[in-house]
Amino acid sequence: MNFLNEVTERFPDAVSFAPGRPYEGFFDTEDLFAHLRRYVDHLAAGGASRDAVRTALYQYGPTAGRIRELIARSLHTDEGIDVPPESIVVTVGAQEAMLLTLRALFAEPSDVLLVVSPCYVGITGAARLLDIPVVPVEERAEGVACADVEAAVLAQRARGRRPRALYVVPDHSNPSGNTLSRHTREELLDLAARHDLLILEDSPYRLVSPGPRLPALKSLDRQRRVVHIGSYAKTVFPGARVGFVVADQPVTDEGGGQGLLAAELARIKSMVTVNTPALSQAAVAGALLAAEGSLAAFNAGPARHYGAALRALLDALERRLPKEWRTAHGVSWNRPTGGFFLTLRVPFTADDAALLRSAGEHGVIWTPMAHFHPESGGEHAIRLSFSSLGPEEIEDGVDRLAGFLRVEADRSLADTSRTAGYAS
Repeated sequence: MNFLNEVTERFPDAVSFAPGRPYEGFFDTEDLFAHLRRYVDHLAAGGASRDAVRTALYQYGPTAGRIRELIARSLHTDEGIDVPPESIVVTVGAQEAMLLTLRALFAEPSDVLLVVSPCYVGITGAARLLDIPVVPVEERAEGVACADVEAAVLAQRARGRRPRALYVVPDHSNPSGNTLSRHTREELLDLAARHDLLILEDSPYRLVSPGPRLPALKSLDRQRRVVHIGSYAKTVFPGARVGFVVADQPVTDEGGGQGLLAAELARIKSMVTVNTPALSQAAVAGALLAAEGSLAAFNAGPARHYGAALRALLDALERRLPKEWRTAHGVSWNRPTGGFFLTLRVPFTADDAALLRSAGEHGVIWTPMAHFHPESGGEHAIRLSFSSLGPEEIEDGVDRLAGFLRVEADRSLADTSRTAGYAS
């Protein structure tokens, strides 16, 4: 990310398909004050005195969070996830939720984390900080295959290791854009039960994507195999830095008492960030109240916008890179149904050096997919993000990108022909 920031600063006039952030046209500064006022009114309507409201906004709060009841209600309304508020911990973004969860679950040197690869770098970064070995399970064109996950579990056990959990983004994955089928979701849950495996479900793009949604893994979870990680970065606004984790798994503490995994996460959080900022929670709570519990309805406009942006990107790619040319040069891309990203496959090495050529010579920035592979892989793939761009920027960006791809693909084809000539 530091490298991408450096490239962006160095080429400020380039169109950037790199950042996976929300479209700023949806943000109005006045909404922030309205969210805070709505939450204050909510507290007062619930019987809180002026002093209690002041304390709720200005003082340290409960480590597990002040707005768990509102989050639980929203999860029930939007996702069909029915959990008690005490199974939820409000975190400083989804990133802290990942760190706390890994710290709580991985206790033995033999424990390993399985990740669907390519994967979000936040989870691998958190694992690296905690010295947790990461085992990639390579994604196929339609997403991860359960047979591949099971093979990885068995292979790790044969090495004397214990696969503790699998991290997966089942909906419009970052970075690939792929979505798992209903059948694969059910297979994953069955596999988790058979192999005593937990699933870390991270799905921040569900409620800002158009069309019907497949059920969240947690909503299908009947054996408490899924730890659900949530974020309000896309559905409310990222500046709040509020996320949450649903951890309703039963655990036994050091004294032999029974409790929920959420309580253990809160204990660890008390030593990390103490609590999630009260003002950030208040802003998110105000948005939840404005949405009457349904962030899906609250984000109907953004979902339409992101769907239109995705269609605009796909249409522009089709126009600027005709099928005959793509077939001849080995260029292709997938067609996500939502989210913020798609994967573009190219015949040349799409590394940092190629990115610098793209930014400097063609004025367009993208993300090398290799950065999302914990080990090797992704050398011939590019992540394109369309979420922060308007229609004109997408059109201009694809024009620039097409120029870059044509130059690089022609060079790659010439190099291949030259090598074949030497071989003959």
